[in-house]
Amino acid sequence: MIIYCMTDEMCVQRQCVSDIIRMIMYNFSKTVRDNCMDAFDVKLLAALQEDGRLTNNEIADKVGLSAAQCSRRRTALEDASVIRSYHATLSRDALGLDVLVFVHVTLARHSPDNARNFHSLVEKIEEVQEAYSLTGEADYLLKVTVQDLKALARILNDVLLRHESVAHVRTSVVLERLKQSTSLPLSHLLKSSATPTHGAKLTRRA
Repeated sequence: MIIYCMTDEMCVQRQCVSDIIRMIMYNFSKTVRDNCMDAFDVKLLAALQEDGRLTNNEIADKVGLSAAQCSRRRTALEDASVIRSYHATLSRDALGLDVLVFVHVTLARHSPDNARNFHSLVEKIEEVQEAYSLTGEADYLLKVTVQDLKALARILNDVLLRHESVAHVRTSVVLERLKQSTSLPLSHLLKSSATPTHGAKLTRRA
């Protein structure tokens, strides 16, 4: 068995490489967003956000292009990671998940190791649907879906508060859901002109 030990200098180098990769990915996505998408792409994305099961023929009817053109554009958007995945949206009510809660978490210690421990903990809790690092009073905000308050109490008392990384939690139980959407806003991608923008760098063009 070979054990590798990393010096502080190696850790810094690895962090620099990670920062460079993130910058490259950001600039690539910005190029796709700002220079490579036109009104047809936006219509295609809007259609797929509404129903990811649409065929290219069905998208063509909505977008106003041929099925072959839609297929090329769709593939290019997938390759550019604008379209990241396709999945089914399940009904919480039909599955008996009646309680939706937002949990504010404050860490016991503010250190990289403690943050990593908390991140590992959150990854293992299937009831946690989303987790965010915050500015302000709390360190993290968790979106938790459970079947009842008993299940919520178990997660709070037996999982979160029992973990060494957590100091305390504060919960807000949702009484009524006014809006829920997985669709991202797209109107900012449209230019002021009604004419689609061409000359894009995506590997497809209709």
